[in-house]
Amino acid sequence: MHNSLIILAGGASSRMKKQASLENLSEEEIQQANERSKGLIGVGPNGRPLLDYLLLNAKKARYKNIYIIIGQQGKLFKEFYGSKNKNNDFYGLNISFAVQYIPKDRIKPFGTADALLQAVEQYPELNTQFYSVCNSDNLYSTKALLALRETNSPNAFISYDRDALEFSAERISRFAIAKLDKNNQLLDILEKPSADSVEKYKDLEGKLRVSMNAFKFDGALVYPYLKNCPIHPERDEKELPTALLNTIKDHPNSTLGIPFSEHVPDLTAKEDIHDVKEYLKKYYPEINWYES
Repeated sequence: MHNSLIILAGGASSRMKKQASLENLSEEEIQQANERSKGLIGVGPNGRPLLDYLLLNAKKARYKNIYIIIGQQGKLFKEFYGSKNKNNDFYGLNISFAVQYIPKDRIKPFGTADALLQAVEQYPELNTQFYSVCNSDNLYSTKALLALRETNSPNAFISYDRDALEFSAERISRFAIAKLDKNNQLLDILEKPSADSVEKYKDLEGKLRVSMNAFKFDGALVYPYLKNCPIHPERDEKELPTALLNTIKDHPNSTLGIPFSEHVPDLTAKEDIHDVKEYLKKYYPEINWYES
């Protein structure tokens, strides 16, 4: 089993920064939403960020090495998790930072595939091993993170039952859905699925499966596809699903969809802050870094 988890935290958080007037948010919370990376918004007791809880679950899943991909203005991450560029000890986790630099001809970062590429080029040892990748603004369960560590498949992703996600129907309808074969091997990812197209994408259990960007990768296998990832024609970014689909074109039966049926708390927009705070109060009444 591998021991490294890469956390994507270098994005522009543009949806979080959109104007919103919400009575259940304080002025401080609104300010943090406008200024901080999403994973650093203080949703826990004493203003601790969501990323604390993701790191806690990663530790429980027995990850050892954490690589946080930050932006060029990501100094606040080092105030929370260690001042050194690499090998900071945070409650027994070894935390290092990779920086996603923005090309000179762009205003915002170049996407998730570019973020991962820059990370593995800054830490080339990752290209000789397996590793997991996830977002900084989602709270994945310990079981889901452990499933990525335990699978024998070269590449994998957590394949979530769309009906188990506790978001609005309108929001869920925008999620890309995964097409799997009878062995749960990834065949395709359908973006912006129409109502009449989703029937073809149901798995053997009759479930629609979505990815929430929790992956396991074979570093050596996926590296060329990160490096040569094309730009998405609409979003003008290099995206991990594109790199993954190009990988399976050349290497079929290399990417397992691990079925899960559970909610994944998500901080995408200001409207999510209250819901995530309530979730943490219910399921994480206290945070214990030392329990087994």
